[in-house]
Amino acid sequence: MLSLLFFFLISQLPFSMGKEKGTLCCLERTFSHTYYRDGDLIIGGFFPLVLHKVHKFPHWKRFSIHPQRNMEDCQWLIKHYYQVLALMFAIEEINRNLNLLPNITLGFHIYNAYPNDERTLESSLMWLSGQGQTTPNYSCEKRKSVVVIGGATSDLTVSMGSLLELYKFPQITYGLFDPLLSDPLQFPSVYQMAPTDTYLICGMVRLMLHFKWNWVGLVTSDDSRSEKFLRDLQEEMTRNDVCVAFTEKIISGQKGDIDVYNYFIINILMSTAKVIVIYGNTNSLLSWMFTKIPHVIVTRVWITSSHWDIAKKPSYIYFNNFHGALIFSDQTSKIPGFKHFLKTIHPTKYPEDTFLKNFWETAFGCTYKHGEGDEGVCSPNASLDTLRLSYLDINMSDQSYTVYTAVYAVAWALHKMFLVRSEMESDIDGDKRVFHPWKLHSFLKNIHFNNSAGKQVVLDKKRNSVANYDILNYVTFGNDTEILVKVGEFNPQATNGENFTIQEKAVLWGTGKRKPPQSRCSKCGPGFQKKSQEGKPVCCFDCVPCPEGHISSKTDADRCVKCPEDQYSNKKRNQCLPKVVIFLAYEEPLGMALASIAACLSLFTALVLWVFVRHKNTPIVKANNRDLSYILLISLIFCFLCSLLFIGRPNAMNCLLRQTTFGVMFTVAVSSVLAKTIIVVLAFRATRPGSRGRKWMGSRAPISVVLFCTLIQVLLCAIWLLLSPPFPETDTHSDCEHILLVCNEGSFIAFYFVLSYMGVLALGSFTVAFLARNLPDTFNEAKFITFSMLVFCSVWVSFLPTYQSTKGKMMAAVEIFCILSSSTGLLGCIFIPKCYVILLQPHRNIRKTLNDNLGS
Repeated sequence: MLSLLFFFLISQLPFSMGKEKGTLCCLERTFSHTYYRDGDLIIGGFFPLVLHKVHKFPHWKRFSIHPQRNMEDCQWLIKHYYQVLALMFAIEEINRNLNLLPNITLGFHIYNAYPNDERTLESSLMWLSGQGQTTPNYSCEKRKSVVVIGGATSDLTVSMGSLLELYKFPQITYGLFDPLLSDPLQFPSVYQMAPTDTYLICGMVRLMLHFKWNWVGLVTSDDSRSEKFLRDLQEEMTRNDVCVAFTEKIISGQKGDIDVYNYFIINILMSTAKVIVIYGNTNSLLSWMFTKIPHVIVTRVWITSSHWDIAKKPSYIYFNNFHGALIFSDQTSKIPGFKHFLKTIHPTKYPEDTFLKNFWETAFGCTYKHGEGDEGVCSPNASLDTLRLSYLDINMSDQSYTVYTAVYAVAWALHKMFLVRSEMESDIDGDKRVFHPWKLHSFLKNIHFNNSAGKQVVLDKKRNSVANYDILNYVTFGNDTEILVKVGEFNPQATNGENFTIQEKAVLWGTGKRKPPQSRCSKCGPGFQKKSQEGKPVCCFDCVPCPEGHISSKTDADRCVKCPEDQYSNKKRNQCLPKVVIFLAYEEPLGMALASIAACLSLFTALVLWVFVRHKNTPIVKANNRDLSYILLISLIFCFLCSLLFIGRPNAMNCLLRQTTFGVMFTVAVSSVLAKTIIVVLAFRATRPGSRGRKWMGSRAPISVVLFCTLIQVLLCAIWLLLSPPFPETDTHSDCEHILLVCNEGSFIAFYFVLSYMGVLALGSFTVAFLARNLPDTFNEAKFITFSMLVFCSVWVSFLPTYQSTKGKMMAAVEIFCILSSSTGLLGCIFIPKCYVILLQPHRNIRKTLNDNLGS
């Protein structure tokens, strides 16, 4: 007791010094500290009804405020009177219930809960002593007090608990659930009515994830409970890749500090975070609401719980900052009769309630003088149901619901105790009962009952219920009106998997737009993927475009997704489009043009053959072996026609035939040219006396050369077709936007062997023809063959790199062009000059002219 007395004397020092000067606190001058209603048993109630503004005076002057300034130094926390009304309603309802506490009436004693330890201890001692004066360790009246209901914050609970625990007084708190207060060794007499808010953090993070907010600011009060909340929230946000943009702590007593205020506002305005979670001690946060420092409107989305009162106060534009806030409110059940009770509340009904009188004057902006009709005097017909949300909500809030339930918990504990014992273990003195509150603990610990709303209530610290939440949207209007609109729910224990719901279209945002605001450190749109920045949070990253063939169709994609083989990415890299199947078709202009050219050249070659057959007995046709000319012309016709195998949709048959047919036909043509070249050389050697070359001048020898050369090519093609034949193939990689239908050559080695063999024959023909170029002109085809082989070799040498660098239908077009151009070179260089002589200069196509030319 000495330690208690010492603590009390220290706490009383500021007050006594003030009183010695003859001044009173604003609360003491303006209205009484308490409101008392008698009963057989008394329930104490401590509620934060009035906030005393702290000035920067010396400690010894802090509570010695001049009476003329008391109204400026005190601010009503009007909505907290709602909790007093809930207590009054519950007690009146219990007193009317003849089955719950028969022959016993409950009374109450209401005190203001101050935000500082000294005033809280003073009020607690006043309640314990039973008089206006604080007398430690003494009770100046018969003991009727049974329990204290209070503890809007953990700090208030601890402050009161340190004193009440000395007397084993049960203390029931209605504030936010605090795990620290559940310690039975440190706080054995404290009972928490509020359900555990373990999942409040999960609900807030689910809200962030739903709206894709990953850059969020945090504002808390500077106390142990808020520290734990902040730590747990940061861990949950980290697990869900939500980053903390900034953290601000509001310390009680900073509300008049303009430097702190400016620093607080600047940090919010400078941050790119559009969403802020605010949580903590009600008084420390509410203190910011009463600042009169000039400020700016901060358009942000605020996420908070209903224990922080953001209701608008008249003439304070600062509260428009919270328009559009989302509030997690404990789900409550509707209490029958409470709405009607509120409508009956009037100062005339409870004239002794000074709290109600001052509440009435503040809420209605009038002066209560009963019976006078002057302007500014409160109307006798005023009713609470006409007030704005700033003051009162006609439906019971979660804090008031908890107070209501706490009163019933006390009543049921008393009921159980009276049932167990045949008579009260108390001393009787007339009609007064002396009650020992510590005997109520065993019944409070085991109490469980259903309240009037049908909800089960349990006070066992090991069986605390888990809170379900309504998500409310706070909306303000220009005429100082405000509403709370339910827009969603969070039920952490839902079994159907749908524990979180929200109606986006029902939410009114503080930005004034219909769409929810975006709060991100970085944002990668579709078509980009995230790239982390060294030394920065995971939510802050660079955006890298998706590579070709990859897309990202959502925002903030960790990595791009590869398109299927038959699809390609569009230019924005946010959608896969089907690839177009392409091949060299007859229907398209290029295919049509090449097919037309091939057909025309084959017809032209057939016309040349007809001319040669028609003039087969003329000297110019018979020269250089007429049969070889026929074979060469026929092979050229097939060379032109084989190019048509490269046009059209590739299939197994034309893939097998196109390269082999081209190889064999060109081999026949080139070997015929080689045979012609050899004949030219042998013809002039045969004219020499005694030459053995005459026996090679017959028709069989040149044809044998053609057959032998062709046979080798046929063998090469046969080996190719047997070992690794060509086949149709779908190429999805060469062209990102198209699927190429091509013929896979099977073996490129065999393909190049075929080309190389033709090249050797062509090179041989060119070499022999070049050496024979100076023979007499009339019988000499060597010059024409030289030019034709030069054209042939030039075409196919340029073909190789071009063929390798093209894909799909252009590859087929290149090969067709080479076939047509090289075949045209042979036709034009060898046969066009002869046709010119045959058709336009027939006088040169007679033996006499030829002999004259030979003789000359």
